Amino acid sequence: MSQQPAGDAGSAQDFREALGQLADGMNRGPDQAPRTGQQGRAEDHPSVAALTQALGADVVLRHEVQSGDEHVVFIEPARAREVLGWLKDNEGYDLLLDVTAIDYGGNRPLQVVYQLWSIPNKRALRVKAELPLDRLEIESVVPLWNSANWLEREVYDLFGIDFAGHPDLRRILMPENYAEGHPLRKDFPLRGRFSRAEQTRRALEMDVEDFYIPEELAVYAQDGSASEREARGEEPAHRRAFPTRQDAVSGGAVDSSADWPMRPEGSPGVPHSGTQVETTQEQKEEMLGIQRTGMKDAPHGHSRPEGDR
Repeated sequence: MSQQPAGDAGSAQDFREALGQLADGMNRGPDQAPRTGQQGRAEDHPSVAALTQALGADVVLRHEVQSGDEHVVFIEPARAREVLGWLKDNEGYDLLLDVTAIDYGGNRPLQVVYQLWSIPNKRALRVKAELPLDRLEIESVVPLWNSANWLEREVYDLFGIDFAGHPDLRRILMPENYAEGHPLRKDFPLRGRFSRAEQTRRALEMDVEDFYIPEELAVYAQDGSASEREARGEEPAHRRAFPTRQDAVSGGAVDSSADWPMRPEGSPGVPHSGTQVETTQEQKEEMLGIQRTGMKDAPHGHSRPEGDR
């Protein structure tokens, strides 16, 4: 019977311990976030070693190595902008791959996670900052990486973490008037905080502006509802074609089938009037640059000559 490699045995043990920490749930205190990796050493990652040398050994609260080679450093939330800015300017972490958060439940801190990648050095580093539930705020890193804009908005929307200094901090996935909290928090009920009846009542009382963009509202104001157009015997708005992008947006018109990018103005099937016309097979072949008479001799087996059939 073959023996399990020592590394695999250690990984399995780490996994069991992590599951046990998650299962403890409410029994754990607010300062006991689970440890999900092996203790790391600064000298094993060039950027961690340089960071501790430049900003002091106490800048890294904890250093873990997960999944064999993924280095994770924990820092004080108050120093997040300082540390991340130093890593960008001095260690070449010019790409912010992701900003997200983790809620382990059990009144434990929420972790804000920054996934960094250095393009010139081909090196990755994950930075985490733990926020207690009564102080869910951290400085925005949009001034460092503009890609953090929508990522921080998503974390704010789904976890309730405020990013101080963000240029436009508002919900991005849930409606602005969503009143049930933050759906990715562990204390968020599976079906939401309100009863089904209350959710239905609130949905019915919402204004139409909560569901549609201004261009769609313009179509409704101009043409009426789908049932009203059908009663008048008119073609639904989403089946209309527009010759150009300008025609598609002028007058509040919206072409949901998005014909205009594929058909330039004046091309077969889309006259200037904006009325849809059936395209013949000859027109389709002409648009593709293929002559019907040449199809038999087309190379690469498109259609074999008569004698070879």
